[in-house]
This record gives sequence, C-alpha cells and structure tokens, in this order.
Amino acid sequence: MGGHAQNSDDEIGGINVTPFVDIALVLLIIFMVTAKYIVSQQIPVDLPQAASSTSSTEVRLASISIDREQRVFLDGSPIAEAALRDELHRRWEGDHELRALIAADRGVPHGRVIEVIDLVRLAGLTKFAIQTEPPSETAR
Repeated sequence: MGGHAQNSDDEIGGINVTPFVDIALVLLIIFMVTAKYIVSQQIPVDLPQAASSTSSTEVRLASISIDREQRVFLDGSPIAEAALRDELHRRWEGDHELRALIAADRGVPHGRVIEVIDLVRLAGLTKFAIQTEPPSETAR
C-alpha cells in the first residue's frame, strides 16, 4: 500500500468530467422528449387545437383519455367509470396536489367530456386541465 513518488512530469492534476456530463445531459434530454411521445401515443386521440395550449410537465398527474368510441382510459389502461372515480379518489387521498389531464378526441360529444369531468371532481380533484394541441402552422 505504499505510494510511489511522482515526478512533476507524471503528475495528473485531475480528470476532466465535462465531456461525461455533457453526454449525460444530452441523453437525459433525449429521454425526456421521447418519453412524452411514448406515453401520448398509447391511446389514439385526435386532440382539438387551441392557441393557448401548453405542454404538461406536472409530475403528480392522472392522465385520462377518451377515445373516439367514448371509452375511458386512465394512464393508458381502460377503466370503468366507477373504478375511475374510486382510483382517482384513492390517489387524491395520498396526494392532495394530484391533478388530472383529460384528453378527449375531437369527435367525442361535449356531454361525455362533462361526465368525465364530473367523475374527476367527485373523486376530490379540483385541479384538472383539458389537453389540446397548438394550431398547425397552416391554420394560422
């Protein structure tokens, strides 16, 4: 375990970790961007457009989707309405900051979306948003 004497020519001042950090940050950004597309492509929903649309980065989020056939999904899995309310209430009891993001296909009747919003509010969640997408460049 003895050390050996180093000459000033052999001395290494330190290891440069900047390239490693750069690569790690680039990979992190790639994973963050692609994760959004993987999650949002589970349920095919044709979102309506809104000029005030923003992306959601909320961590404590319950993602509710209503597809063209008016089936309801929670975080990508099909769910019955009663089970949706019970599951949201269970999650809300564990985290009162839980928010719901509702994505409904543009072909779903307004009344159906209101029914789902009602279930969300009955479960205790008061903070929710309707997911839209920004208008395409040709629509502007």
